[in-house]
Amino acid sequence: MGLFDRIMRVIRANLSSLVSSAEDPEKILEQAVLDMQEDLIQLRQAVAQAIATQKRTERQGSQAQTTSDEWYRRAQLALQKGDESLAREALTRRKSYQDTAEAMRSQIEQQSTIVTQLKQNMMKLESKISEAKTKKDLYIARARSAKASQQINDMMGRVGTGGAIAAFERMEEKVLQLEAQSEAVAELGTDDLEQRIASLGEADEVEAELAAMKNQLAGGSQAAQLPPSQTALGSQTDSELERLRQQMREP
Repeated sequence: MGLFDRIMRVIRANLSSLVSSAEDPEKILEQAVLDMQEDLIQLRQAVAQAIATQKRTERQGSQAQTTSDEWYRRAQLALQKGDESLAREALTRRKSYQDTAEAMRSQIEQQSTIVTQLKQNMMKLESKISEAKTKKDLYIARARSAKASQQINDMMGRVGTGGAIAAFERMEEKVLQLEAQSEAVAELGTDDLEQRIASLGEADEVEAELAAMKNQLAGGSQAAQLPPSQTALGSQTDSELERLRQQMREP
């Protein structure tokens, strides 16, 4: 098939399907099958016309042969009647029809060869159309699969190289930051609670120490009024120390 036929097929495919792409395999295959079917219709018409012409030629040849035979009988009749001149004219006329009949027979043989060739071409074209329809469905299915695969690959390419991945990375970083902040807040809350509990113990210790100091001051005032002996003062100190130890051990 020539370049011009391919261009015309593309134009017809575009006009019939109203698509912008002239290389759509599905549309081109559909149009190719339609073109082959149109060629088959024209070939069938040519075969029918050739057969009709052959039959007409056969009738003309048969009629010429019949007329030739008729003039031959007339020539025989004229010769039997002794009219040699008339018999000669009849034979001359008979020869004219005989030549026509022979020419018709030669033409019939040629037409028969043409009809046979046209029939063979028609059968080949019918076989090609049947094969093309089967392949068309297969190629269309493959083209659709390839187009779907290409669309998926394009989408995956856009996801892999576009801003979607960058957005996911930003969100991942933000989530990690939020998790770190949450852990920090939880840790700070735990430290504050521990400090508050520890401060309660420290307050008790301070109160205990303050009470001990008050007792010491009270004991010292009494000692100023009645000065104790050196041994009594040491004993009081040991007692006060023991009391402080007990206070420290108490919860």
